[in-house]
Amino acid sequence: MLRAIAAPLAALLLVAVPACAQIEPVSEQEDIDSIETPMLGACRVLTAEDVDESSNASEVVECTDDHTAETFAVGTFPKKLTEDAEADSPDLGAYIFTTCGRRFEAFLGGEESTVMRSTLTWAWFRPSDEAWDQGARWYRCDVFGGGEQAQEVLSLPKTAKGVLLGVPDDQWMTCVNGPVVMGAVKIPCSEPHTWRAVTTIQLGTPEDPYPGDRLVEVRTRDFCSDSVGAWMNYPIDYDFGYTYFHEGEWSVGNRRSICWAQTDQ
Repeated sequence: MLRAIAAPLAALLLVAVPACAQIEPVSEQEDIDSIETPMLGACRVLTAEDVDESSNASEVVECTDDHTAETFAVGTFPKKLTEDAEADSPDLGAYIFTTCGRRFEAFLGGEESTVMRSTLTWAWFRPSDEAWDQGARWYRCDVFGGGEQAQEVLSLPKTAKGVLLGVPDDQWMTCVNGPVVMGAVKIPCSEPHTWRAVTTIQLGTPEDPYPGDRLVEVRTRDFCSDSVGAWMNYPIDYDFGYTYFHEGEWSVGNRRSICWAQTDQ
């Protein structure tokens, strides 16, 4: 069950080819032990370690203060999913991927491709085991800056709502600085970089079965060759890369591969 749902830039494979509201602080444990749904719009100072946890009791802070996370969606799980279900049921993770994924895109104001290529990602949290046993069935989804492999969690503005509207600032878009993308730390494009995530390709609908690794790679490679060339205004020579995913990611909803352009910045 996925803990952090990064814009899928932590690639499983890459091939390079020439050519806020004011909120009163609450006690830490009180937050996850509560039966009540968490407050929408709350801000917190989350660390990379916090994001890996199933529950989070970080103290709420004022959104005008320095913070690294903002709650953009809260709710309760449908009864049909929680009847006789344990708190770590995989069905809950699948439900959250779809539910908060849609809200995340709408919250940031960017279309799906832009959101996937941004430095912003999200994580979700559930009640503590004790609160679950007492009937708590809420979930909380937080946006934070800095995806998988990032060296630090980034500070957010007073609110992250709408930061990807129009042409996003480079600080919210993902690049890497190195000879290849695979294994490189993802950084904001506002920093010196050699590769930029520029486009994506949708490989299927939610109902489609997984087409297999080979077909996913070939379709991604062929699309990215043309797409990156167009993005670079068809130079005579250019380098491009692509990242694609496997059946595990497909099973929880990912349907897009990402195209990368080599840059001289």
